[in-house]
Order: sequence, then structure tokens, then C-alpha cells
Amino acid sequence: MAYFAELEFGIVTQVIVVGNSDCANGILPDADIVGGAFITNLGLAGLWKFSEETDGKQRYNSACIGFTYDTARDAFIAPKPYPSWALDENVMGWFAPVPMPSEGGPWVWDEATLSWFLTP
Repeated sequence: MAYFAELEFGIVTQVIVVGNSDCANGILPDADIVGGAFITNLGLAGLWKFSEETDGKQRYNSACIGFTYDTARDAFIAPKPYPSWALDENVMGWFAPVPMPSEGGPWVWDEATLSWFLTP
């Protein structure tokens, strides 16, 4: 099984499952073309991008509703959780300017002080 994300203005609005045989077995770029045509033939108009197969990841992250698809990076990226966090382009994930402590927890980020604190 393969997952496809519908994009509206670069934002994922829904994710559906498509059989591997209906999307060139998840091989890019054919998966986008073949899978997109299959989905359109089902009557689901829109722009569809292959997200991943059940046995491996492509495009860094599994597409989820609200994620952005970045065409330049060919990646699905989660919404930025806080203004101070930066995108690590090696993994296409967001990271705080201060690493979360490895001891104790659970920790919560405080954007006002740019630090982690223990939840009560």
C-alpha cells in the first residue's frame, strides 16, 4: 500500500491509501504521475503527491494533514511549532535553539524564555 497526499497551495489537505500496482509501485517520479492519474480517474480532482509506502519512507516525512510540501526540497514538512525553532534540512524536522535535556521530564518548551521546563 502507498499513501498519497492532496495538496492545496502546498498544504496537505488529506491523505489516502492507494495500492502499489496503481502507482508504479512507489517508484518516483512515476508514482506521482501514475498514482495521480489513478486517483483522478476515481473522481478525486486535485494535485496528489506520493508520500510513502508502508515499508519505507520517501520525501523525509509521512504526509499528514497540515504539513507543507516543499517542492525545492521534495519533502513533506510539519508545521513550525515555535518561531524560534529552526529546520534541520538533513532530516526535515524542527529543532529548538536549546537542546531538550536528556534527564528527567517530561519537558515543555517555553518560547518566552527560550528554554525547557518540567511540567508540574
